[in-house]
Amino acid sequence: MSQYDQYTGFQVRSPDTWTTFHKNKFDVKPFGDHDVEIKIECCGVCSSDVHTISGGWGEQKFPLAVGHEIVGKAIRVGPKVTLIKEGERVGVGAQSWSCLECRQCKNDNETYCPKQMDTFGAVWPDTGIVTQGGYSSHVRTHEHWVFPIPDAIPSALAAPMMCAGITSYSPLVRNGAGPGKKVGIVGLGGLGHFGVLFSKALGAETWVISRSHSKEADAKAMGADGYLATQDKDWNKDHLMTFDLIISTANSFGEGFDLGAYLALLDVHGKWVSVGLPEDADLTIKPQSFMSNGCLIGASHLGSRKEMLAMLKLSAEKGIKSWVETVPISAENLSATVQRLHRNDVKYRFTMVDYDKEFGA
Repeated sequence: MSQYDQYTGFQVRSPDTWTTFHKNKFDVKPFGDHDVEIKIECCGVCSSDVHTISGGWGEQKFPLAVGHEIVGKAIRVGPKVTLIKEGERVGVGAQSWSCLECRQCKNDNETYCPKQMDTFGAVWPDTGIVTQGGYSSHVRTHEHWVFPIPDAIPSALAAPMMCAGITSYSPLVRNGAGPGKKVGIVGLGGLGHFGVLFSKALGAETWVISRSHSKEADAKAMGADGYLATQDKDWNKDHLMTFDLIISTANSFGEGFDLGAYLALLDVHGKWVSVGLPEDADLTIKPQSFMSNGCLIGASHLGSRKEMLAMLKLSAEKGIKSWVETVPISAENLSATVQRLHRNDVKYRFTMVDYDKEFGA
């Protein structure tokens, strides 16, 4: 008998068997004064899950339940919780804790806290318990990282916003996407489709940049103003130095990726911001590529609580509908779903649903 509370979830035992899920009980950290206990209703499936369980992002702590696009009901709140009420429908993303005391945390940059902890795969220092993710019956999270979901957003559509949505939204608002701005979204996958939806909702002229024309119809259906296929000859010629911001959501770059050709699209001091994290990908850039337009290269990691709440408010007000395929959660369905995601066989996010049937009402 464990000395700790336990939840039930679907765990992977090792990268060698990353497509096999086992329904297990696991320990959870003691309930704290600022904690919220959530009965999970659904959870999005993120490429981060695949990179983690397959070993693509390096060594992990197994057995591990992944999943960090969580929506559910707050069934218990700690005595010092002020941000969430018991009974509320709430979401949890990829981060579940930060110190809230450092310079970064106090400046709405808590995703960059040196002590930040992920929703799955992190170790609580006082107990050694490994955090487990949303392919589980429940999750226990500090209130700062629990977000009320507006009534206008269905749970299955809200779930992918908890990671993919905020990852795309934050760099847009931090870098001025809006009316009068021209924004490029590199890659039309799970992240990229949110980039298009949010860029348009913020009022920016929005273009998709992809390898081929295969997703052009989808991009236009999402509201994109234009589409560039890098397989075309002189694909960037008519757009040199016209973009204010390019968000790279690419999950892979492929052979012969020419970063300089993308940077040449940027106006003076325009920004290239990377949010995709391809495995074993190196970008080669010549210093001369910066000189013609003085462009800037950076990256972005998730988003603050303030940005998450603003993103959800915008989504509710604008009626933003992410493209989501729902799948009933089970060991077999999780296996099939992560393999499909690994093959990029999804348009454009998965959400695991029917938790009550698997874990009980």
